[in-house]
Amino acid sequence: MEFIKDQLRDHSPRLFQGLRSTRDALLRLQDLPARELHPWWRESQRRIKVFQDRFRHERCFVIGNGPSLKRTDLSLLEGEYTFGMNRVYLAFEDWGFTTSFLVSVNDLVIEQCSVDFQKLSLPKFFSWRARDLLYSVGKPDPQTYFINSTYTGPKFNTRIQRRFWEGATVTNICLQLAFCMGFNEVYLIGIDHSFATHGKANQTVVSSGDDPNHFSPEYFGKGFRWQLPDLDTSEIAYRMALESYREAGRRIYDATVGGKLDVFPKVNYLDLF
Repeated sequence: MEFIKDQLRDHSPRLFQGLRSTRDALLRLQDLPARELHPWWRESQRRIKVFQDRFRHERCFVIGNGPSLKRTDLSLLEGEYTFGMNRVYLAFEDWGFTTSFLVSVNDLVIEQCSVDFQKLSLPKFFSWRARDLLYSVGKPDPQTYFINSTYTGPKFNTRIQRRFWEGATVTNICLQLAFCMGFNEVYLIGIDHSFATHGKANQTVVSSGDDPNHFSPEYFGKGFRWQLPDLDTSEIAYRMALESYREAGRRIYDATVGGKLDVFPKVNYLDLF
């Protein structure tokens, strides 16, 4: 009996992880019929497929929103393919150009910024999960594309009409989208991977003043509800992305000025132009 108890103890973490994964997969399947039959989803999927492998052999930049952007010459990116995330649009006027794409999958961000998102005229990718937060009235504009992104089920997605794992950061979604679109080289900037605000990962907090964690004090300014970062999970996702790109003969480089992330090979931003 003691032997059996020892075996169960040794294998219980793996067993429970397997059971949890199975449960999560079943929960995702429950949402499948309603999503597939929804006219918004069907229309989005009809249009989004044109992005698959559309930019083969091109390079792109994934622009994070860290304070290091203030020490980065963004004017060099005009004319480049760029992914922006969440409230990056706060910088568009100063830059004099918009990013090529915008991506947002966090429910709290989408809920509080839905009006701003709807005003943007560029291809925008949002989590299907947050559709009603984004469009509580009216319907999606032609520049809105829904993706099936989930909290659970770690994977790296290579087909734009399939499921994306968020990996605790919208940056991971951008890396998967860039792969789906065919980009051969991806350069990260503004991914500081360091936050002045500390606390339990994924905990929802309300900002009490100016935002010290992003390029603008207004980014998650006073009264904004947001979730504290889960840097450990995001590093797991980044390593999956790095390996997936390598296996496909593609590359991800980190050109963030002074960034703390050590997953990707580092390059000097100014040497890229």
